[in-house]
Amino acid sequence: MAHIRTRRPTGSRRSRAAGVLAPRKEPSQDRARHTVEAILQAAAAVLAQGGYDKASTNRIAEAAGVSIGSLYQYFPSKEAVVKALVERHEQRMLGVMRAHLSDVASQDIPTIVRALIDGLLDAHRVDPRLQKVLLEHSGGHTSSSIDDAVESLVRTAMETKKAELDVADLDAAAFILVTSVRTVCHRAAVERPDLLARSTFVDELNALVVRYVLRTTPSPKRPSRRR
Repeated sequence: MAHIRTRRPTGSRRSRAAGVLAPRKEPSQDRARHTVEAILQAAAAVLAQGGYDKASTNRIAEAAGVSIGSLYQYFPSKEAVVKALVERHEQRMLGVMRAHLSDVASQDIPTIVRALIDGLLDAHRVDPRLQKVLLEHSGGHTSSSIDDAVESLVRTAMETKKAELDVADLDAAAFILVTSVRTVCHRAAVERPDLLARSTFVDELNALVVRYVLRTTPSPKRPSRRR
């Protein structure tokens, strides 16, 4: 789950930046949609093979089997192609997460936590070579819309088990939990991809999260609020 970081432009620079990233037109016919899909698939392959810096609109068009003019009909720049690719990739990852968390609300806490971790790990297995490039390019950041959606799924699951949790603020807990697991998964995907295939890695991450949210030992006294 990665996004492209850009400087926030002002005035005319904002409009120029929007023009660089925004698609020129939406495909309305099957042939046009096929062309756009071919461009995005080619972009994914080019990025995975050579990285972001070596990718270019010419290389992407060649790999897609379309003319550079056809590419520019839909995307004004390499950045626009990558932005569309990132959005599609994130939606695929979110679909994986939803599949894991959609019907776990009635399960116990360890099962819910395991579903979250398995979901994030499986999401990172969606085209892992592309995922690695996107994470490296974005500095490991994710888009706020994806984070919000995953946190909402987790908070909903936690809400049903609130009485069992050692958590004072569900919103904060969902943010901490998702951010922590996502960061570990992101770093593993970029720096130690071998870890993602180890069951012991999943077990350790699962134990970490369960100990955070579940009251298994006496909790330290929370500071009382002054009135």
